[in-house]
Amino acid sequence: MAGLAPRVEYLAGFCCPLGGLAAGKPRVLCHGAEIFLSTGSELVYVYDRDGRLLTAVYKFPGRVWHLELLALGRALYVLCARSGIYCLSLDQDGRNDRDNQDGEAGEPPAPVIPVDPGACVLPDATLCAFTVLDNVLVALAQGPAQWKLQLFERPCPGQDPRPGGQIGEVELSTCTPPSGSLGEPAAPCFLPVLCCASPPGPGVPHGHVQGSGGVTLEEALFGLLFGADASLLESPVILCGLPDGQLCCVVLKTLVTSRSAPGDPKALVKILHHLEEPVIFIGAVRTEPLAEATGDAHSDCLVALGHHGRTLAIKASWDEVGHLVPELREYCLPGPLLCAACGEGGRLYHSTPSDLCVAHLAQGGSPWDPMQPTGLSVCSVVTLSVSSRAPEGSTELLALSARGRLMTCLLDPHSEAPCPTRVTVANAGRKIKELLSGIGTVSERVSSLKKAVDQRNEALACLNEAMNVSCALLSSREGPRPISCSVTPAWSRLQLQDVLTATCLLENSSSFSLDRGWALCVQVLSSARALDLDSAGSAVTYTIPLDQLGPGGRREVTLPLGPGEDGSLDLPVTVSCALFYSLREVLGGALAPRDPFEEPPSEECPPGVLPEQEGVCLPLSEHTVDMLQGLRFPGLAAPPVRAPGQLGPAGDPVHTFLQTCRGPGGQLAGPESLRAKYLPPSVATIRVSAELLRAAFGDSHAGGPLCSATLQWLLAENTAADVVRAQALSSVQGVAPDGADIRLIIREVSVTDLCPAGPLQAVEIQLESSSLANMCRAHHAVVGRLQRLVVQQAARGSSPPDLRLQYLHQIQANHETLLREVQTLRDRLCTEDEAGSCATAQRLLQVYKQLRSPSLLLL
Repeated sequence: MAGLAPRVEYLAGFCCPLGGLAAGKPRVLCHGAEIFLSTGSELVYVYDRDGRLLTAVYKFPGRVWHLELLALGRALYVLCARSGIYCLSLDQDGRNDRDNQDGEAGEPPAPVIPVDPGACVLPDATLCAFTVLDNVLVALAQGPAQWKLQLFERPCPGQDPRPGGQIGEVELSTCTPPSGSLGEPAAPCFLPVLCCASPPGPGVPHGHVQGSGGVTLEEALFGLLFGADASLLESPVILCGLPDGQLCCVVLKTLVTSRSAPGDPKALVKILHHLEEPVIFIGAVRTEPLAEATGDAHSDCLVALGHHGRTLAIKASWDEVGHLVPELREYCLPGPLLCAACGEGGRLYHSTPSDLCVAHLAQGGSPWDPMQPTGLSVCSVVTLSVSSRAPEGSTELLALSARGRLMTCLLDPHSEAPCPTRVTVANAGRKIKELLSGIGTVSERVSSLKKAVDQRNEALACLNEAMNVSCALLSSREGPRPISCSVTPAWSRLQLQDVLTATCLLENSSSFSLDRGWALCVQVLSSARALDLDSAGSAVTYTIPLDQLGPGGRREVTLPLGPGEDGSLDLPVTVSCALFYSLREVLGGALAPRDPFEEPPSEECPPGVLPEQEGVCLPLSEHTVDMLQGLRFPGLAAPPVRAPGQLGPAGDPVHTFLQTCRGPGGQLAGPESLRAKYLPPSVATIRVSAELLRAAFGDSHAGGPLCSATLQWLLAENTAADVVRAQALSSVQGVAPDGADIRLIIREVSVTDLCPAGPLQAVEIQLESSSLANMCRAHHAVVGRLQRLVVQQAARGSSPPDLRLQYLHQIQANHETLLREVQTLRDRLCTEDEAGSCATAQRLLQVYKQLRSPSLLLL
């Protein structure tokens, strides 16, 4: 058949999703002049070939995965994804109830008939494949870790679903689970393939073979493959081709009696071969010529095809000693393969993304040698079947292209090209029509390939840009970064409540552009919860997609830090900023088969192609918002500006009403006011060497009071820093987020008995608050700043003066004594009564006060 040019004729076009149809789920069946077709959507079309019109369109509740036609019973069985198997009677005049008012633009002119849910004869969400015989229905269900082959009495159209009609079941072992997780399995990328192989003889009906797409094998090959039991029982055998590559079989009649027979049910399953790639087709051909002309030529070669082109052919042959043995040969066809069909003369038709090919298994004297298939110059075929209406000696294929075009391909090996001197008008018209069909096929192929190439080029350009950005950020850790993100805290009024916010400013100082796929991720982590080892999920992450942030561009985002629903705000809060590049968003379109001929035939990006995190994270900055940044100073506000009110922890309306109604001399107050009135404030002091501070401040505060410069330095990240600098303040009283007062007092002191050379000038930082918790948070913020200052000065090589070690040892001993007393007092609180515990608690507070005001000096 080399050099044969098929006659391609387009019959009709059908709706298909954007990007074309994917192989694996579309289906074309032919019975007489009627063609039953599904494109993988919810619709099943019935097309009259003689009248060249669409007679009906059935709409099912889910996507159609498989069709089977029972010609003798005039019944159409349909498998819907995650729904079950439906049965429609083709003799019932159900097409009278036509309602096309809801039809959308682009739908065929035939009426759309919704399928009654009562037509579901086998409801099961796990079914992935089935086949129909004369009186039984064989279904393959997907379990969490295994496939399950089930046998049911064949339900007829109009009958109620009968879950109790199951007459056999067996599990098929798999190398890998069909789904990635337990529970409800995910839709497989490749659907399994079922085929019924029958022996010749009167005991096996022949009608079901053509109706269900099964095959009839020669007696010798049938017995060698499936054993003596299948031959003696004259039982059909179910062949299963699984997505993991296994080709296994189950004898039907032994499966029916498996429930009453003893033994292991898995012994009923026989593994014939393993293709190590998804099985997409099982069929049979006749490779040897018949000794004499008979009307019924059975197949002598079983064929199984894998998605990547690996092909298995099994025949019965005689060995050297004269024994009949099965002979298995495996070779590769150019892949990936989308669909296949078996024809007469040992021909195997298969479709690839670029061509429709035919392999001649019976060609020449050595049909087992690998050969180059013959191309038929027809591309984009996603499903294929052999028509029974071809002229004698010819083969007619029914094919559906990825664009939803239904076509016929007539292959006539005996046809000859007409003589150029005797060209007729009819021949010229036919030739022109064939040329136009060929042009359309090539144009369709070029369009698909161009779209796939454009998608990959765009994805490669995005990846190259992302690689440049990553290298620029990772190579500039020491100096200024080309892409930076700064965080500025501030108080704002939102929905009648004061809220502490963080404004993140993303600046792109590089020469690259942050386009599709880039996002700014900001994580807010409360330090109080982060210290709790048992807590989980305390961090809140905000993801802000970036779109067209070119060189020199800025993007500002304001996020709330607190208080939360309970009215509390735990400081310090860590704000971490990072750039995230989503590989799935950028590469998903290129890796997913929008081009319907790219492997694998699935609507989503295949698992294992992308890493688990599905993206690249590039840290930018980390900022801690502590109590000094969260303080507010109503008394420092300019007169025209009204300072925000104190933020109460709960915002109780009753408390607000009572505060409003209280007279000038009223004594109504809350717990915080009572604590501030009757209890002394909590105090903590820190002493810092004046020489250390002057060296750290440098020329920025030269000539001014050191106390004022120190206060300005502590509140540099607070919004009140400008007011403190303008008024040259050395003490200030602020308001904590919960409304409690905090006072900072900076004074210069002299430290004696520490240095032999004389007194040392120092700056004393004193913190006072009626709330012990707020005082501790402010003390933590001051200590953190001083620690960073000491590290910076130590890096410059500055050395402290000579110190009296005996004085330092004495201070350390005093602190150790206080710590031991703290432990003793805490143990005593657990055993004393109420009267004794009051005095112990007072002493414990005094000891804590001494510890918070040490005599040490920070040098």
